Amino acid sequence: MKTWHELRGFPLAIRLLLVNQFGVNTGFYLLIPYLAVHLGEDLGMSAAVVGIVLGVRNLSQQGLFLIGGSASDRLGARGVIIAGCALRTLGFGLFALGDGLAVLLAASVLSGLAGALFNPAVRAFLAQQAGSRQAEAFALFNVFATTGALVGPLLGSALLLVDFRVAALTAAALFAVLTVAQALVLPACEVAPAAGGVLADWREVLGNRVFLAFALAMVGMFTLQNQLYLLLPDGARRATGWDGAAGLVFLVGTLANLALQMRLTRVLKERGERARWIGAGLVLMGLAFVPPMVVAGLDAPPGGPGEAVLRALPVLAGALLLYLGVMIAQPFVMELIPAFGRAELTGTYFGLFYVVSGVAAAVGNTVVGWAMDTGSRMRTPWLPWACCLAFGLLSAAGVTWLHRLRGLPGRTTGEETDRPAPDEVPAATAPDGTTTAEATTAEATTAEATTAEATTAGPARATERG
Repeated sequence: MKTWHELRGFPLAIRLLLVNQFGVNTGFYLLIPYLAVHLGEDLGMSAAVVGIVLGVRNLSQQGLFLIGGSASDRLGARGVIIAGCALRTLGFGLFALGDGLAVLLAASVLSGLAGALFNPAVRAFLAQQAGSRQAEAFALFNVFATTGALVGPLLGSALLLVDFRVAALTAAALFAVLTVAQALVLPACEVAPAAGGVLADWREVLGNRVFLAFALAMVGMFTLQNQLYLLLPDGARRATGWDGAAGLVFLVGTLANLALQMRLTRVLKERGERARWIGAGLVLMGLAFVPPMVVAGLDAPPGGPGEAVLRALPVLAGALLLYLGVMIAQPFVMELIPAFGRAELTGTYFGLFYVVSGVAAAVGNTVVGWAMDTGSRMRTPWLPWACCLAFGLLSAAGVTWLHRLRGLPGRTTGEETDRPAPDEVPAATAPDGTTTAEATTAEATTAEATTAEATTAGPARATERG
């Protein structure tokens, strides 16, 4: 009821995009988790070819987020969102209709490019339209996304009993419906003419060293979130001896998300700085991997249902803690990103943030996979869980360090953000090559009109909201 009440308080366009995210995740998880099985077993492709097809899809999405974000800033988020959904409709349709490698590679590129377009554009649209309620909007976004990630695999497994092509066409039809709904409902937003080129925008964002430090500090969040699909399901299966135990991980998280997300965000928003809650959420995400260590070495099938339940409890407790950590941190992370720079570059900031997160998730999963293999070989099954604990604590330490330096944007109030004092902001490089400290000094020197002007000229250009 709380979630429904919050949803009704937003304009129709935002409500559509929240429901849209449920549909996007439902359609995505309806198909993609089963794509490797289809390519390998149904089409008889080698593991190497399957890896190429899946890798092309992932690279097309993660590598092009920055382009999608810039397109959102330059062309308007509405058109980019619609184009992204239309491209995914086409890509998923090709997965259903094509068996040749060339067609499958084209489908992978189109579906990956679609995600690169609408992911940063949707977040930029929410940030721009939600005003002072950004945290609530992104909290609801998390609720709908998590629910879609649960419904998608369940629907996909049912449709696969008929045929993979039925599942792919269903996913394509879902994206087609979303495309039409967006074209009918999303308002056209006027985009101010850009002063410079796209490369200048990229240089400005890449020159914001505080933002880059924050993005790198968030490596732990994305790495640990990915363990919902790797380490935790594997731990649940090993602890219980039942393949279906992996589904319980998502069920626990979805129920907790529906019940607690909005309550947590609303309470925490009024109590302390956002950075403090981001750090607390990251710590909780790291600690989530401690309970599963209790059953990490128990690989033998359990003796009965009662023992299976008992051995599953530590893993499910870890999953619950991980979801709670995400619920605490993620809405405030999304709220902070636009506050690092000019409003005209909101999409670009989101795009770069997701490029970094994609690389982080790939590297983090590689490390965790290595730890799983090494732990199994050296009889140290606790090793991958300890790696995840370290990821969470290190990320929390990074965010805390930036917060203590007062390098992060402060509390958001409407369209303005309380910014750190200029002499306490770590120097970032402006587009013209000067540091923010140099820019601040120059402004203070030339601002002779009033003392107030001299003292307010300080916030770095790299962290202006615009």
